[in-house]
Amino acid sequence: MTRLSRTRTVWRTLAVAAAALLTVTAVPATAGAEPEPKAPEEFVALDRVDRTILHEMRYTTAHNFVGERIDGYRQPVCILTKPAALALRKAQRGLLKQGYSLKVYDCYRPQRAVDHFVRWAEDLDDERMKAEFYPNVDKSRLFADGYIAAKSGHSRGSTVDLTIVKLPALPTRPFVPGEPLVPCFAPVGERFPDSSVDMGTGYDCFDTLSHTDSPRITGVQRANRDLLRGALSEVGFVNLPEEWWHFTYKPEVFPDTYFDFPVSRRSVAGH
Repeated sequence: MTRLSRTRTVWRTLAVAAAALLTVTAVPATAGAEPEPKAPEEFVALDRVDRTILHEMRYTTAHNFVGERIDGYRQPVCILTKPAALALRKAQRGLLKQGYSLKVYDCYRPQRAVDHFVRWAEDLDDERMKAEFYPNVDKSRLFADGYIAAKSGHSRGSTVDLTIVKLPALPTRPFVPGEPLVPCFAPVGERFPDSSVDMGTGYDCFDTLSHTDSPRITGVQRANRDLLRGALSEVGFVNLPEEWWHFTYKPEVFPDTYFDFPVSRRSVAGH
């Protein structure tokens, strides 16, 4: 064998050894990666149960009190326990006969999203969305006043945030990050247009005006809140008094379990 041949042989041997080393070191990282948690079989995507209910999943966008997409929200899909989804379908059928539709803002919420809210609330310097969502509340009071908590009933899968839309539904324009913000309790013609009937405030408005039975809410706004609460209470949902949009189906399938699978169709069986 010539010196050149021996040199080529050595280089080929080194190349094969290097490739083998890379392969060996890459395997453990892949094999050791934990798979994403999946939803139990008791969960379902709402649009598999009722395709007529409108969706505006705020936490998949920057149009929320944090100002960015929230951790764990991969796709704008509403995931709920099956009894809650079936109850919404029943309520929707009644509202459609009256010329209205339900529209969901948030459904199941993973624990990682709640953790994101907590981190944001602890950062008192980040007030980019204050002018719309909490203009009258000092951010240092969000925990004490109950607007932010370390656990959320949404993570148990039977709680939903929603409103009513008059049909035919108008499209909601996209939110543009950086656009001028208007207080969430401004008159309906001035605050962000999201196609909802006038409930007196927008969604996720951190203000006592959002209390379902606030005495400052009267007339058409009161009638609209009563319509929403009445339609949902008839099918088993209970309203949170501090938030006109927040309802929990009772009895809950998982009353003591807080889940952390991502909001994605891949999380739910059958997708």
